[in-house]
Amino acid sequence: MNDQSGIQWPEHYHPQNCPVHVRNELDMTAQPERVWAWLVRAPLWPSWYVNSANLRILENAGTELKPGTRFRWKTFGVTITSTVLEYVPNERLAWDAKGIGVDAYHAWLLRPSAKGCDVLTEETQHGWLARLGQLFLPKRMSKYHQIWLESLQEKALSGLPGGD
Repeated sequence: MNDQSGIQWPEHYHPQNCPVHVRNELDMTAQPERVWAWLVRAPLWPSWYVNSANLRILENAGTELKPGTRFRWKTFGVTITSTVLEYVPNERLAWDAKGIGVDAYHAWLLRPSAKGCDVLTEETQHGWLARLGQLFLPKRMSKYHQIWLESLQEKALSGLPGGD
């Protein structure tokens, strides 16, 4: 199901059906191809995004996310398993995220802009841990997603990711 932002939400994860929804956007001076190259190189995230750790690709091995790729990682102190559910090169990337107390969907939308690339990222969540986090630390996810966007822009402006 689409919404006005352009995210193609599965019904279960649509913002109107979730207790937690966070939206962040940054118009980057980097080109979409460079932003995409860093975004799909998930094993590198822990080297430049402070809120990711222990990322391991489980299926569809390699160094880049692809349709159906399963990966396990730690974010916000929780170990989660994700599967890439949407993948349109240089445009769209989305995965689910399942862990103890969390059932989430995280989507990215890249659109060419006058500056270079407008990047929108949204996440919705179900689960008791998600609701507790929203209750006690309501701005935490938004803050870290903004850091993720800003760090992604820095990496994209530095060039393309190197070899493995």
